Amino acid sequence: MKYYIIAGEASGDLHGSNLMKALKQKDSQAEFRFWGGDLMQKQGGILVKHYRDLAFMGFLEVAKNLRTILNNIKICKQDIKKNKPDVLVLVDYPGFNLRIAKFAKEIGIKVVYYISPQLWAWKEGRVEIIKKYVDEMMVILPFEEEFYQKHGVKSHFVGHPLLDAISSLDDINADDFKCENGLNEKEIIALLPGSRKQEVEKMLEIMLSVRPYFENYQFVIAGAPSLEKEFYQKYVDDNVHFVSNKTYDLLRCSKAALVTSGTATLETALLNIPEVVCYRGSKISYAIAKRLVKNIKYISLVNLIMDREVVKELIQDELNTKNLVSELNFILEGDRREVMLTNFKLLREKLGGKGASENAADIILIQKK
Repeated sequence: MKYYIIAGEASGDLHGSNLMKALKQKDSQAEFRFWGGDLMQKQGGILVKHYRDLAFMGFLEVAKNLRTILNNIKICKQDIKKNKPDVLVLVDYPGFNLRIAKFAKEIGIKVVYYISPQLWAWKEGRVEIIKKYVDEMMVILPFEEEFYQKHGVKSHFVGHPLLDAISSLDDINADDFKCENGLNEKEIIALLPGSRKQEVEKMLEIMLSVRPYFENYQFVIAGAPSLEKEFYQKYVDDNVHFVSNKTYDLLRCSKAALVTSGTATLETALLNIPEVVCYRGSKISYAIAKRLVKNIKYISLVNLIMDREVVKELIQDELNTKNLVSELNFILEGDRREVMLTNFKLLREKLGGKGASENAADIILIQKK
């Protein structure tokens, strides 16, 4: 089969690469053409556009880059029409992918959606687009299947692909990791500030403000694969270090983490590392988002899946040095740390075992029949 896959973010690149690996195991003649990143490229095939050229965050940034976004959509449609894939696989990234779904369906291409947009949080009306233009919807959160069922859309809960990614990791030795990456012997507090420049600049400033209160720890920034190493150099000194493309290894060698809201909050929890979830957007973007998002009590996937506060979320004005220091102290030692680790075990059980990528591959292969 000829597969055309579109992933517009770092997390989509990870899940897309694992899906491609599963598809190759089941379809020895698989041909891939895709929008994604370095991980998908390692699986082979043709990279049409890298996600670093697609990632625009927030209402204002989208508005400023609207011409670029519309041009990318045009390029994508032309490329799909020219290459005529057997199936189009869309990985999250709804603002872009739902437009492509409509186009592909109208020219007779099977459309599969892997990793649902968070329609249960906002823009619920997009369910009608999915009902009309998506042949198969595969969801990775347990409550999403019920959400779609309520709207008359058949969906399949395939499990969460992060469990696949994490289960395949080799063992790691913290001392070796520190030595290989030029770190000192102190315990590590990992900083995961996001993957977009404007986001990283905003988050690192507040995250690093806690340094004077934790002199017995070293801080290590997880560099995003989409950003060049030079971008981070202004933050690095004797006790603030930087590693690139080693986020999972860094987390596994850390005592705790400060994590910008997003998929990374769930990755950190599944790797069993206590965390504080951080988020601060522009006042305008946050005000708009707050009006649009409905019936959602939490911003982190960990709390949403568990339907209660498992990890502390510091949002907007609550994200300040005083609160960060307080919450970080709670999870570095003591009862709160142990309670969080116990809840992480329950989280893994709720998401089920590994196998999401293989389950998704099976459903995609059916589309040829």
